Amino acid sequence: MNQNKTEPIPAEETDGDLSQVVIPLLKGVIYQDENPSQWNALLNLQARVRDYVAVLGLELMLDEAEGYAFLRSRPDEDEEHGNNLPRLVARRRLSFPVSLLLALLRKKLAESDAGGGETRLILPRDEVVDLIRVFLPAGSNETRLIDQVDTHLNKIAELGFVRRLRGQEKMFEVRRIIKAFVDAQWLAEFDRRLAEYQQELTGQQELTGQQELTGQQELAGENEGDDE
Repeated sequence: MNQNKTEPIPAEETDGDLSQVVIPLLKGVIYQDENPSQWNALLNLQARVRDYVAVLGLELMLDEAEGYAFLRSRPDEDEEHGNNLPRLVARRRLSFPVSLLLALLRKKLAESDAGGGETRLILPRDEVVDLIRVFLPAGSNETRLIDQVDTHLNKIAELGFVRRLRGQEKMFEVRRIIKAFVDAQWLAEFDRRLAEYQQELTGQQELTGQQELTGQQELAGENEGDDE
């Protein structure tokens, strides 16, 4: 009789472990640094997790190097083949300012990585304001600008791309999961749109300057007529 035979793990135990991983994934992102034990459980069960969530029309996106995992709806190609499942992960349409700020933060992270700096990118709010300031019309109200940036940062934090440091409300860490959503192709497309936006903005500023000049000339002409 073989004394070295291993006992099978009871199904209820593995099912319990699976639930401990899948439920948090359905709620959001799992980070290695935030919950190492949960992360290790995910690595051990990832094959079962992939099979389980596939039934729900989802796929597991796991990056061991960056230390994060999340679920996303399977590509739209599945819908073309008749698999019209309702979406558990809703698509979200982002406003232009939020998209702009995401792109700027993604570029900042790429620059930090290229410079061989810290793996964590932490920025003060004032620096984030400076990043977006150059893309706004000259003379924008400073107080209003800061309020707007706070609103956009709150939205990005809600989406999980940044987080406030504990006890330092004006310091933000750019989460590395932003790389999974803002890739090189997305950035290239956004750069094209941004260039068009800047051209349009420049044209508007030039038009405003011409209108002001015309108004001053008309006013001067009226004053000359009054003198006569």
